[in-house]
Amino acid sequence: MFPQRTLARSAQLFARVPVARTTIRSRFYSSEPSGLSGAADNAFNRERQAVKAHAAATSDLWRKLSIYVVIPSLILAGANAYNLWNQHWEHVAHMPPKSEQPEYSYQNIRTKNFWFGDGDKTAFWNDKVNYHKKDE
Repeated sequence: MFPQRTLARSAQLFARVPVARTTIRSRFYSSEPSGLSGAADNAFNRERQAVKAHAAATSDLWRKLSIYVVIPSLILAGANAYNLWNQHWEHVAHMPPKSEQPEYSYQNIRTKNFWFGDGDKTAFWNDKVNYHKKDE
């Protein structure tokens, strides 16, 4: 009789719904959109999931802004700077030569020669822009 009871109980266990089928069924009938259930379904975890979803949406917004707004703006600003640079040098080309421009007493004051180069030009000297008359 003992083996008959064991066989009957095991038949009842095997006759139950399989585990995979129960998980699929419970997923369709779930009322929790967050995926949290049981002890994990508390205010802290719900807030954490909301913050995670907000972070994903915000990072997507900034990625789109970076690609579709910032990059074209940088290209336009670069083109504008290039045009202004060329216009500036066209304007400078029409000015009189540097040797004909007056040199005022407050320009290029030298009390002591620089220790580098010929001693007259500063570290940031640019021959296209700066000019110094030594004879005056």
